[in-house]
Amino acid sequence: LIGRLMLDLPEEMGLIAVAVRQTQGKGRGGNVWLSPVGCALSTLHITIPLHSNLGQRIPFIQHLVSLAVVESVRSIPGYEDIELRVKWPNDIYYSDLMKLGGVLVNSTLIETTFHILIGFGFNVNNSNPTICINDLITKFNKEEGTKLKPLTADCLIARTVTVLERLIDIFQEKGPNGILPRYYKYWVHSGKQVRLHSEDGPTAWIVGIDDYGYLQVHEEGKGIESVHPDGNSFDMLRNLIVPK
Repeated sequence: LIGRLMLDLPEEMGLIAVAVRQTQGKGRGGNVWLSPVGCALSTLHITIPLHSNLGQRIPFIQHLVSLAVVESVRSIPGYEDIELRVKWPNDIYYSDLMKLGGVLVNSTLIETTFHILIGFGFNVNNSNPTICINDLITKFNKEEGTKLKPLTADCLIARTVTVLERLIDIFQEKGPNGILPRYYKYWVHSGKQVRLHSEDGPTAWIVGIDDYGYLQVHEEGKGIESVHPDGNSFDMLRNLIVPK
């Protein structure tokens, strides 16, 4: 729907589609994604000038969206310690234990403008098939004796888009260094080890992400290099990545 509309609207006009449930969603690598009622599901269309900080580093969009989802919850007073985190390159996690959302970005360059379609979905009020944000809030209330109210998908979609707008503005003004401290605050990878090439490959330590959004790892004796996912996903169980 948005793919058909986006080129017929003025560039300054935002466009978003929101679904209550999803039966034919697409994930990375062509994976099929099913989302039940209780998820926050939307596709957002934005435009980014090619000759801008973000236009020159367009892979960073997925990191900004992942961060916006997490901050949509953790920027609410009282909800700062809900254990919602980002997993490079495009997942939303409960701590480093369980996935509860993801982001998929498609970009098309037309003349000097990127047309970006951002699909994001995360569990808000559905305990199955994994865990949801309101489960985390209930758990937090029990452990801390608080009375935080459950959140709604509509509220968090709106907050995510608002936070994303601010993050894009900051990135355009200051580049990656304006965003990375906030990103690292919520990511799950600090100090983690990974294997390069294969499950019995050399060990490397994750140190951060580079100016273009690729993961940076330090392999002993070889210094720091940038890597990308192993072709399917950056698998927290197998910890596999391959050199860029």
